[in-house]
Amino acid sequence: MLVAGRYRLHTVIGRGGMGEVWRASDEVLGRPVAVKLLLNDGADASAAGRFRLEAQTSARLHHPHVVGTFDYGAWEDRLFLVMELIEGGSLAEELTAGGPLAAERLARVAREAAEGLAAAHALGIVHRDIKPGNLLSDRAGTVRIADFGIARFVDDPSAGLTTTGQIVGTGLYLAPERAIGTPATSASDMYSLGCVLYQLTVGRPPFEATTATALLYQHVDAPPVPPHQRGAALPPAFEAYLLSMLAKRPEDRPTARQAADWFGGGAWRGAPEPLPPEQPGTGHVPFPVPYRGSSHGTYGGSSRGPDDGRRAAAAPGAPAAASGWNTTVHRVPPRRPGLRTSLRRHYRAVAVVGGAVVFVSALLVGMTLF
Repeated sequence: MLVAGRYRLHTVIGRGGMGEVWRASDEVLGRPVAVKLLLNDGADASAAGRFRLEAQTSARLHHPHVVGTFDYGAWEDRLFLVMELIEGGSLAEELTAGGPLAAERLARVAREAAEGLAAAHALGIVHRDIKPGNLLSDRAGTVRIADFGIARFVDDPSAGLTTTGQIVGTGLYLAPERAIGTPATSASDMYSLGCVLYQLTVGRPPFEATTATALLYQHVDAPPVPPHQRGAALPPAFEAYLLSMLAKRPEDRPTARQAADWFGGGAWRGAPEPLPPEQPGTGHVPFPVPYRGSSHGTYGGSSRGPDDGRRAAAAPGAPAAASGWNTTVHRVPPRRPGLRTSLRRHYRAVAVVGGAVVFVSALLVGMTLF
């Protein structure tokens, strides 16, 4: 089948509520492409507008971690969208085939997905439907974000969850602010990415329920179970940062740019920070400082920067810190009281004793006179 006189369709590689995706070839330019055809059943009056918005949104993005858009048009009363063909599969398929991802692979997924989101957020674009099926991985393992614009109309949680296929795609990764009816922001994408990373390392999403309402309540009120309690083997710094992405308040989550820099810098391994120059006459006293979480029961801290997770690593020679604890080395100089301090303490003690004697004497004299 030849679409628009140049795109020859070969096999179906995906189907969704709006259309189907075909592996195809561009006979004009001689390259493989993916062609998405909108279903022509008239079931959704807004489908054409949403499809057009997807094309316009994704076409603005030119980034190595975002699936590229080549063409858009109409053919035989059906709209079509021509995209870059990613030879590989989605992260949902990777999880199904190989089980939970190792920390090294997970860190790469986190960095590359955050890079793509950072590029979108810089243009004012919010994906609104980050999930394992929308994160594609090519044969080299590079992550590419797909389906920009598909869910940008799903601002009302009840509408999104009652649409066919949306309970799995949206509900499991829905940010708390969206669950209470607040429009999605870039922080909502980061919460969804946190849910995806949690699922990729544990094998299950952070929250599950038998009904959509119960699922929404969990996103809003329930703290996520730390991954290590579900058998995941993550460095403590990695786990703490991942849980900060699941903070209930949007302002407590890292931005996409911060997350990309943090995972790209290797801080997730828990490597200790270089110590500042030692001052003369100081000692070394390891002192564990609790990791400050948000007021909503998660491990999220406010305004986390790209190096916040490094501070969660244990100092050399110190006991291993528990997950969610921040261990920092403080140098405390030894303090000895000087002569002036000793005299001051002596005079204070004499004054206290003398005052007590005067008080007791006055009390006895008064009683005698009475």
